[in-house]
Amino acid sequence: MKKYSLETVVGIFVVVGLLCMAYMTIKLGKVSLFGDDYYSLYARFGSASGLRVGNAVEMGGIEVGRVERLNIDQEKQMAVVELKIRKGIKVYDDASASIKTSGLIGDKFVKVDPGGGGDILKTGGMITETTSPIDIEELISKYAFGDVKKGDKQETR
Repeated sequence: MKKYSLETVVGIFVVVGLLCMAYMTIKLGKVSLFGDDYYSLYARFGSASGLRVGNAVEMGGIEVGRVERLNIDQEKQMAVVELKIRKGIKVYDDASASIKTSGLIGDKFVKVDPGGGGDILKTGGMITETTSPIDIEELISKYAFGDVKKGDKQETR
């Protein structure tokens, strides 16, 4: 009798442990099982340099979603970014999106200004006002070599 009660306690402990592990896997992996709490919006950028799937989408400094997919619009030769925004967050058709860097050399994220003067964007809507990220290398090279012009050579004797 005592043998069966010990096995039962161990079995319950193992099942509870597996349930806890499954819960943590779902939460840490940001996986949704029983319905989608997000809706998709799209933004078209001239360049999505440095942006990766899974990067944050922020509104007012608060994370409201994630970058779901990066694609190319072959017709317009632009990067199309699919954004997953939490349900309940309203984004209007006059919204703007820009790709920013968190910190000096940090990860990229999409900053969304929700607008407010038009209709609410529905699932699959397009944010038309966008700003591409600043190319730091180009900025540094312009700063370093921007004042040097051909023909303006100065001789030092």
